[in-house]
Amino acid sequence: MNRKNLLQWLPFALLAVVLFTDLRTPVLGGLQRGLLATGLWQADVPQLPEKAPVVATSSAYPHNLTLLDMQGREVSLSTLRGKVVFVNLWASWCPPCVAEMPGIHALYKKLDPRKVAFVMISLDQNPAKARNLVQRKGYTFPVYFPTDNLPAPFDSNSIPSTVILGPDGQVAARHDGMADYDTPEFKAALEKLAGPPRT
Repeated sequence: MNRKNLLQWLPFALLAVVLFTDLRTPVLGGLQRGLLATGLWQADVPQLPEKAPVVATSSAYPHNLTLLDMQGREVSLSTLRGKVVFVNLWASWCPPCVAEMPGIHALYKKLDPRKVAFVMISLDQNPAKARNLVQRKGYTFPVYFPTDNLPAPFDSNSIPSTVILGPDGQVAARHDGMADYDTPEFKAALEKLAGPPRT
């Protein structure tokens, strides 16, 4: 095989290496993140209601969802009552999930944790892979793992999937697929939905 033939086969060899090795997710995720960042890929974000619902103190929180945090401790979603909750379903092997994570992390750092909580639910079969990705990328948002099958409205046939809960725990919006959440408009909509901080 001469040099010309090798050069002709090189793109196919590189494509095979990317598609059939552990490089697939970071390479495809990076490409998708680049498309989001440049605006070439317009991924819609969910539309949120105009104002925060009134949280009745006597009504029960509608979601009895128990998760495990990164240290293996049980956490109940109901402890976030009174806050807007940004729930994102993702996996370390999912390129669109990896692509939208920098934007989610940037949004997380800009919002008041007394008003908006983030619940990043990893669907990885091996939690160590999710932990490694989060640590390697330096993400500080809270990551959880399901203890059982996810109930509605969190069950989804596709990932990434995002559910926004209002302070009353009711679903305010849902989005299946990749999106760039780190926009001034989406941040303002979350803050408006959250209303003033609750004591």
